[in-house]
Parts: sequence; structure tokens; C-alpha cells
Amino acid sequence: MAFEGLTEKLQGALKKLSGRGKLSEADVKTAMREVRMALLEADVNFLVAKDFIRKVTERCVGADVLESLTPSQQVVKIVSEELTQMMGGTVSRLTWSSAPPTVFMLCGLQGTGKTTMCGKLGRMLKKQGKKPLLVALDIYRPAAIDQLKVVGRSVDVPVFERGTQNPVVTAKEAIAHARYYGFDTVLLDTAGRLHVDEALMDELAQVKQAVSPQEILLVVDAMTGQDAVTVADTFNKKLSVDGVILTKLDGDTRGGAALSVRAVTGKPVKFCGISEKMDGIEPFYPDRMASRILGMGDMLSLIEKAQETFDDEAAAKLEKKARTASFDLEDYLAQMQQMKKMGSMEDVLKMLPGMAGKLKDVHIDENALKKPEAIIRSMTPQERRNPEILNASRRRRIAKGAGVEVQDVNQLIRQFDQAKQMLKQMMGGNKFLRRKMRFGR
Repeated sequence: MAFEGLTEKLQGALKKLSGRGKLSEADVKTAMREVRMALLEADVNFLVAKDFIRKVTERCVGADVLESLTPSQQVVKIVSEELTQMMGGTVSRLTWSSAPPTVFMLCGLQGTGKTTMCGKLGRMLKKQGKKPLLVALDIYRPAAIDQLKVVGRSVDVPVFERGTQNPVVTAKEAIAHARYYGFDTVLLDTAGRLHVDEALMDELAQVKQAVSPQEILLVVDAMTGQDAVTVADTFNKKLSVDGVILTKLDGDTRGGAALSVRAVTGKPVKFCGISEKMDGIEPFYPDRMASRILGMGDMLSLIEKAQETFDDEAAAKLEKKARTASFDLEDYLAQMQQMKKMGSMEDVLKMLPGMAGKLKDVHIDENALKKPEAIIRSMTPQERRNPEILNASRRRRIAKGAGVEVQDVNQLIRQFDQAKQMLKQMMGGNKFLRRKMRFGR
């Protein structure tokens, strides 16, 4: 996952400041040298890293330490705030034209995941109540049009294409088609190249002039590091892009592009790709990303991900069962099935505060839920609803039916009891969580 190396190094540098009653200027500068090296190793632009260190140092040296915080916590707070500002400060959302359809033009080099991102955006906008249309303008890459059709079918969003016809003409016809058939959003999947060249830029400029897109969104591959920032800067100078979409942030990338692109281009990162699945897209929140980078977790994104997975009725039912202590193994099975829909267990756990560093060398078996499911499915309805009746003979029968050992059944029951107790505590003491589950949609 992106930022793992950076997170580890930043935590190491800032941890050296902990336990001190007062920080000297020398302490801060020593820590900042390590932070600077961590940023450069993460492929952050040199000038961006230099400016970041200057701002953090100025704020830390001589800064008053809040009564409720230790000096090291104050430094972490300042680093978090400056990381957030470096990445744009606040979330940047899509803008919409006053009269439909709103046209979004996606551009970028080949291999960045632009076509797939068109489908992800289409799926996301459809879930938000929009009526999107995907438009195939890449007539050069073999099977590019067919790929967009496959992507469109997978997310149930129609695709407009005219084969190898001039892309500028196709774009105009697509807008007319959208108006006639009531599509309120048009996503243009433009052609890419292996590198920036004049022919590519000329064609994109012609498409821009022909259809006047509401926003031009540049798709860049986060795994290309500083090259991604260079590409973003070049496209921005030629086309004046409105925002950037970072793909492959789930890959083994150092993450420097995410930290640098806003500072270098002045254009916000609007979305990031977090998996290859069609739901693997999320808005780019600078404050949440800063929190993840510093290993502080991202509870808001985790709650929102859960809200997308759990419907209102299921959430209300879960809260009621937790409060009345009637949570049973059938509910536990249902929760496991919902958890699988949230994506990689490792990515979910990393959103919990303090977990990013602890999971570095831990392998999480994504099939780990299969055994508990098999055990619960081997129980009778009465046993699922009343786990207290599971005596030794019943547990032996269940283990045999699930193809596991009796100790596996015993372990599941212990895990269930712990989960039941934890859920009761969460619902009883966390008013924020209860309110988010009820009204956060």
C-alpha cells in the first residue's frame, strides 16, 4: 500500500521527540532533517519537500505548547496540518454545468488506468443519482473501444462509440446523443500515448475546443513517482486541467506523487484509485490522507465505507440488537458477509488508528472468513440464535460438519463473545458512531 515506507520513517523521526518536557531548536531541526529525507525517499518533489520543512520548522521553533499536548504531539499536529495544506487543504469536488449534460474529459498517458477510471466514475455518479454516458474517443490503442464497452457493461453504464471516426466529430455527436436521450453526465475517454507528444496534445485541444468540457480531469499513475508530477505539470500547461485523479495508490508506490502534484501544478487531486475493482475509487481528502500517512488511521473513511455497505435497515437492526444484547451468530455471519464487501481486510484495518505500522510484516489471509462461515452454516437455526446451548457434543458435530477441529469451533465462539461485548460497548459509549450509523448518509 502507498506511503508504508514514508509512514514508518515519519513515525520514527517524530517518535524521537516524545518524552521531552521541552523541545529545543536543535531537537526540531534534527527531526526535520529526518523528515526531509523520508519525503525525498518517498519521491516527493525536492522543492516541495524543502518548502514543507521550512514551514514546519518555523511553526515548531518557539511555538507555544498547548496545555493538553506534549511537545511531540504538538509537532505531530503541525506536521499533519502542513501535510494537509501541501495536498490542497480541503476536498475538491466535481463542478456541474447549469444546463445538462455536464461533460468531463479524462486525459492522460497510456497505462494509467484511464479507461477503467471512466467506468469507476460512471458507477460512482450513477449511485449518486446521475445518468452517465461513457464516450470512446481512443481510436488508436488496439481494443480500447472494446475495453470501454466491457467496463461499461460491468457497471451498467452505456457507451457511445463511432469506431475509428475522427474523435472530435465523435465527441460532438456524443453530446448531441446525450441531450436527446436525457443523459446528464458525459465522460470522455480520450486517447493516450506512451509519452507526451504534439499530436496527442493537438487532438486533446481540438476536443476541448469542440465540446467545452466542464472539467478536464488528468489521470496519472501514482506508481510512476516524480514522472507523474512532470506529466501533470505538462498536461496542465497545455490544457489547463481542472483536477487530477491518482490511480494505483493501492500499489507498492512511495506516494510522492500524491504529496507533490498539488504543490507543483496548483491543481487539486479530486479522486484516487484504491483497488482494481470497479468500486475502488474514493474522493481525495487531504486531511484524511495526512492522517493515514502519519499512521493515525482514517475512521471517517472507514465509517463511510461501512455506510456504503450496510443499508439503513441493517444498521438500525444491528444497533438495536447490540443495545438489547440479542446479537446472535446469524447476525455475526451477516456481519462477516458485509465485511467482505468492504474490500481487503488489510486495507480496512489500516484505517484504524495506530494499525498501519503494526500490520507492516503481518500477512492477513483474505480467506480467513471462510472457516467461520462454514462453522456457523453447520449449526442448526436454534444453535445460531442461542449459542449458549452449544455443549461439547454439539460442538463435535458442528466441527465434523464443517470439516474443522473442535478447537476451531471453540475459537469461533470466543471471537463471537468478544465481538458481541465490543459492539455493545461501542454502541453504548460512542454517541458519534451511533449518530453516524443513523443519520450519516
